[in-house]
Amino acid sequence: MGGVEKSARKRRKRRNIQAAVLTTIGAAGVITVAMIAPNALAALPALIGKDRYKATFQAKTALGRLAAKGHVRFFEKNGRKSVELTEAGRRAMLLKLARETEQAKRKKRWDHRYRLVMFDIPQKRKSVRDRLRRLMRECGFLRVQNSVWISPYDCEELVMLIKTDLRLGTSVLYAVVEEIENDTWIKKHFELK
Repeated sequence: MGGVEKSARKRRKRRNIQAAVLTTIGAAGVITVAMIAPNALAALPALIGKDRYKATFQAKTALGRLAAKGHVRFFEKNGRKSVELTEAGRRAMLLKLARETEQAKRKKRWDHRYRLVMFDIPQKRKSVRDRLRRLMRECGFLRVQNSVWISPYDCEELVMLIKTDLRLGTSVLYAVVEEIENDTWIKKHFELK
């Protein structure tokens, strides 16, 4: 079990570093590759520790992963290698910011409505369906059924960003409902009153 936990921590750390690099590039617009490590990882001192060489390596590795995903593109500017966000990178950054906003909303009072996210994604797009389920879980939704997820908090903007990012269109439905029968277990899960 310890190996699984360690592997999950490593993946989380890698995602956090990639998110920091993505946000730094997004904030700067265009940035030289040499400036990525000091700017991006300054926001994550717990991740970099005292080893600046390792931090630079981690930032450049994250940059390579982001380029492989199509979130950033490299180009020459004034004789220096620079990097900027692609449209996919902008969507990923907006999705990250929306997730953080959703987490902040959870501290607010519940308005006694539930938000349902329902989807019907064909088997040929199984990887997209699995990614959507993973995003639902990461964003704090509760699975009611395989393709039905619920949240007590307003998350319409987040759902729209996810639909756009995954190119799901009408395959995903968002609904706001006043009441769900036998919702005691849902209220208990979200610690609602």
